[in-house]
Amino acid sequence: MNFAANWYASIMSTPGKDPDKSSRLFERALELLPGGVNSPVRAFRGVGGTPLFIQSANGPTITDVDGRSFIDYVGSWGPMILGHADAEIVSALAAVAANGTSFGAPNELEIDLARRNHCRRAFNRDGAHG
Repeated sequence: MNFAANWYASIMSTPGKDPDKSSRLFERALELLPGGVNSPVRAFRGVGGTPLFIQSANGPTITDVDGRSFIDYVGSWGPMILGHADAEIVSALAAVAANGTSFGAPNELEIDLARRNHCRRAFNRDGAHG
């Protein structure tokens, strides 16, 4: 067994915790998503086992559907640098989203974003730029 497989086996066998819900979700996901996940990066074929299905997150901690909590060292590959569900960020997002989330047309917030980032390239809605 390699390092990743040993690590995974150790967290899945946490005393007093039952990974049944993650297993059931993974079985359902396998019917709908290639490899049972929405990203090849998270495919578990290389290490075996069942992926963690996350239910919630706050600050630096994530909690799976089976009630196990972990420190999130991945941080959603970068976007969660300030932690999960920071109250100030959630409030700011809610205020902006209340006005609409995507217009398919120019808006003042794009100009502000470009100014703040000193960006002179066009931004696409999917985060790409060109």
